Amino acid sequence: MDVSPSATQKSPFYTAAHEAWRDALRRWVDHEIAPHATDWDEAGEFPRDLYARAAEIGLLQLGFPEAYGGVPSDPFMSIVTTQELARPGAGGIAASLMVHGIGAPPIAAVGSDALKARILPPVLRGEAVIGLAVTEPSGGSDVAHLRTTARRDGDHYVVNGSKCYITGGMRADYLTTAVRTGGDGAGGVSLLVIPTGLPGVTRTKLRKMGWWASDTAEIFLQDVRVPAENLVGAEGRGFGAIMLNFNNERLALAAGATAYARVALEEAIGWAQARQTFGKRLADHQVIRHKIAEMARHVNASQAYLEMTAWRMAQGGAPVADICLLKVQATQTMEFCAREALQILGGAGYMRGMKSERIYREVRVNAIGGGSEEIMRDLAARQMGI
Repeated sequence: MDVSPSATQKSPFYTAAHEAWRDALRRWVDHEIAPHATDWDEAGEFPRDLYARAAEIGLLQLGFPEAYGGVPSDPFMSIVTTQELARPGAGGIAASLMVHGIGAPPIAAVGSDALKARILPPVLRGEAVIGLAVTEPSGGSDVAHLRTTARRDGDHYVVNGSKCYITGGMRADYLTTAVRTGGDGAGGVSLLVIPTGLPGVTRTKLRKMGWWASDTAEIFLQDVRVPAENLVGAEGRGFGAIMLNFNNERLALAAGATAYARVALEEAIGWAQARQTFGKRLADHQVIRHKIAEMARHVNASQAYLEMTAWRMAQGGAPVADICLLKVQATQTMEFCAREALQILGGAGYMRGMKSERIYREVRVNAIGGGSEEIMRDLAARQMGI
């Protein structure tokens, strides 16, 4: 059985263009990321110029408007991209390298032409980094009740509050920030692009269980004067702009979780075939073969669900319930395969530098980020009319 990511090329969902992009991106990842993944993870960051090198092959431009330097894409191109970036087994690198995928879409979707022209081209060229700042110390998924305020003062907004767990927050040049410009609830939420170099913006790096190479930050905003022209869309319409990208973000998270599960499976197979125990290969023990078979079953089921959901989205649908359940399915598959891989690897799997060890540490950020498993189940049930 072919368990490699390239096996998905045999699916009818993937065209010659998808396969060509996979081949090009795989070569780039093998050269630019894979040899350095462990060192960058241990260092807690990767070189800033990786953004520009990613832009050179068209990685950063995927899915953004051509008018601003982007390249057309579809859900399957997103899956291919996510799976290839997962191959080194270092989720923090992919998370921060592609952080514009959550910070820039609201601007592309509802921002003014002037704001798009000012922000998107340098981001897509890898010259500037943009993140998304929504989560606060008081809550994450409950966006409608965020507390950071933005008070209009002439041609500026004066922003006060704080954000936490912000991916790419330490090196971001801009943060697409959810703020409260009006009353309580979703109708009082707006989006502002806040340059991080403005007076009153301070940042603290956070230490995490996993995603070490991702520069996650807590952001403090004290009387920050942000030009009113940095408002994304209309005032009081920020909640809808945030929700616009949730489906794509959750599909990408599911694709990533499935891909990391596959990486753990591959590492376990390689170890089981090479390791000798009690006079024979580890793979020759029935209990190990059964573990590998179960891992493959989980990965294949998640991949099939992923592709079915992506196909519906490519047809213009918004299958919210399935997107939510897919994320749960994929993250539980990642957790199962990471655990079983470490059991097969034994002591080696507990050592830093193994892909499965990193993946095991990164399970929870995938299960929580973008909507926790509990919230995803509840949202799915409500979408089903239950």
